Amino acid sequence: MIIINYFVEGIQGSGKSTLVGKLKEQHPEYKAYCEGDYSPVELAWCAYVSEEVYQEILEKYGSIREEIEKFSVKEGDKRIICYTRIITDIPGFHKDLEQYEIYNNRRSFEEFKNIVLGRFERWDGDKQIFECSLFQNIVEDLILFRKMPDDEIIDFYREIRRALDGRELQIIYLKTEDVAANIDVIRKERSDEQGNELWFPMMCEYFNTSPYAVERGLSGEAALLEHFVHRQELELRICREVFGDKYIQKISKA
Repeated sequence: MIIINYFVEGIQGSGKSTLVGKLKEQHPEYKAYCEGDYSPVELAWCAYVSEEVYQEILEKYGSIREEIEKFSVKEGDKRIICYTRIITDIPGFHKDLEQYEIYNNRRSFEEFKNIVLGRFERWDGDKQIFECSLFQNIVEDLILFRKMPDDEIIDFYREIRRALDGRELQIIYLKTEDVAANIDVIRKERSDEQGNELWFPMMCEYFNTSPYAVERGLSGEAALLEHFVHRQELELRICREVFGDKYIQKISKA
């Protein structure tokens, strides 16, 4: 019997988390990985540091050393710290560790590429479900911060596909038919008890200050929504042209 690993993909608000939950219910023997978790393939919301830097972080934040160690994993000569899982009121802690993420031009392209391809090549798990671990963070980095043309991004994914050769996987892509409506739903969901939006203003700032948007003079809600439309189109093109035998498309119900 072939054991399939699932990669649940789609833009923000497409219902990925809901589908991951349903897959987990259907396959209780599977391990599900969501954003911020330690994952064998994805590094979103995680600091990726050398052993030397890791020890410096432990010394600097000695009062929460046990928490940092609890949410850290040794991987070769690197340490991965799932820092967003650490609850602390230490001023600046999360912002400090954010600098050690691999996305948003924090690494040279060659280093970024080697990290991404190396982790996909070394991944040998089965019975696993991944939420937005193949497209979202990598594609956002390549579009918004590397300003890479679509065809070059597709070539990058051809290398990822080669790195994944021999792995049994299925991509489930949740296509959003009305991007603005789906984003409106998560804007409301990700607000505080007083109705103040938490996620959307942060997302707008992330987009508005990106090299891609700055170079083109883009900003605001309409420009961000257009970016999501473009990103979905590109990701679906990658599915067709690179992972044609490994993906299925479903319409988002979010």
